Amino acid sequence: MTKCLSILGSTGSIGTQSLDVAERLGMRVCCLTAHSNDRLLEEQARKYQPHTVALVDEAAAKRLRLALRDTSIRVLSGMEGVCVCAADDEADTVLTSVVGMAGLQPTLCAIEAKKKIALANKETLVAGGALVTRKAKENGVELLPVDSEHSAIFQSLQGMRRKEELKSIFLTASGGPFFGKTKEELRRVTVKEALRHPNWSMGAKITVDSATMMNKGLELIEAVWLFGVRPDQIEVVVHRESVVHSAVEFVDNSVIAQLGVPDMRIPIQYALTFPARCPSPVKKLSLPDYGKLTFSRPDEDTFRCIALCRGAIERGGLYPCIANGANEEANALFRQGKIGFLDIADLVEGALEAVESKETYALQDVFDADAAARAYVRAHISKFGIPNSQ
Repeated sequence: MTKCLSILGSTGSIGTQSLDVAERLGMRVCCLTAHSNDRLLEEQARKYQPHTVALVDEAAAKRLRLALRDTSIRVLSGMEGVCVCAADDEADTVLTSVVGMAGLQPTLCAIEAKKKIALANKETLVAGGALVTRKAKENGVELLPVDSEHSAIFQSLQGMRRKEELKSIFLTASGGPFFGKTKEELRRVTVKEALRHPNWSMGAKITVDSATMMNKGLELIEAVWLFGVRPDQIEVVVHRESVVHSAVEFVDNSVIAQLGVPDMRIPIQYALTFPARCPSPVKKLSLPDYGKLTFSRPDEDTFRCIALCRGAIERGGLYPCIANGANEEANALFRQGKIGFLDIADLVEGALEAVESKETYALQDVFDADAAARAYVRAHISKFGIPNSQ
């Protein structure tokens, strides 16, 4: 059970819900970090009284220092400040909910400080899976998943005695707001439409990833690292109701799943209290109210990101990092109205073919591959009728 918590990315959707969970469980909050939202971080700092906060954005940190000058709270800045919070002496658990590749370095710092990791930043394992899992093993650190799907898999595996008993994983997907649409229909979708997720309330980047189903591809890669399985042992299943959060199949063909209403506070709380379970404010699941639950195979010809991610992890090395970096850049360009929805997958595919990978890699290699993938995307958006933005 967590006693003192550091939250990296406290102003985002997962971060704010994590604070709600921590408050209800009576957990102390020692550090909070954010990118640039100094106003919300000030509110959180005054309410939860961490001894240290950090903002990546220097100007935002300067404003926060002035705002909190009547308190004893220390305000740090830059990625260095985030890493200080990640390795804080008082924290026993670090919840990493930083968006994107930015979560990799502070997560590694937390692991090296031997903190228990509640992982809500899938890009950390996607981009640097070999580094992260090796560091965690060397330091005896637990990686506890916060994503609803990986938490469901983790919970379903708790009764497994030997790894050889696991046969396959069913990774469920809502299908996003464009389930059932054709490629021709997707050419015309808007950013506003892509941000209307049917079941979950999430940040803009991850909501667009859900719409392209890149989110499911990234989760597939994450599951390979978290659970030590082969990519071909993971089957993506579209489940529109988001009640079955994922399932595992054992060698005797028994299937165990974790169910619940779509509320992120369930997996957040389980990561913070593991191995214990505690009462939760989340609504009770009523299966009769749902009436039926549906399952189908994803249309990977239309939503190509799943296959691109599966191919990346099968190729190994830095290919998952390249896919992730290209997607982050293309996702942002789509949200800025500079490329179309289908262009995201095209740019990721192009980066996977053009950017050099390495079979074994160090941290700087990850950063270099990520930068090269982003540069590829910026250099090639002109083929979509957009001026080169480099």
